[in-house]
Amino acid sequence: RRLAPHLVIPGNQASTTVLLPHLDPYSLGALMALYEHKVFVQGWIWGINSFDQYGVELGKEMARRLADAEGERDATSASLMAIADALRGG
Repeated sequence: RRLAPHLVIPGNQASTTVLLPHLDPYSLGALMALYEHKVFVQGWIWGINSFDQYGVELGKEMARRLADAEGERDATSASLMAIADALRGG
C-alpha cells in the first residue's frame, strides 16, 4: 500500500539546526513562533493541511524510534548531539 506523499518522511534530507545562547521565555517563544510559521507557510505552499493527525502520529512514531535507537546515531547526529551537550555544559 502506497501512502500519500504528505504522509511519508523520507530520510537523508537537509535539515536546519537552531541553537540558542539562552533558554528564556523570549527565546522559546520566538523559536515556537518561527516553527509554527514555517509549518503553516510550507503547508500553504504545498497545498496540504500541516496540522493533520496523520502527521502528528507519524512524528510520535519517529520520535519513539529515535529514542529507542539512542546508541545507534549516525555520525552527523552524534556530532550534533555532542555540540548540544557541550553548549549545555555537559
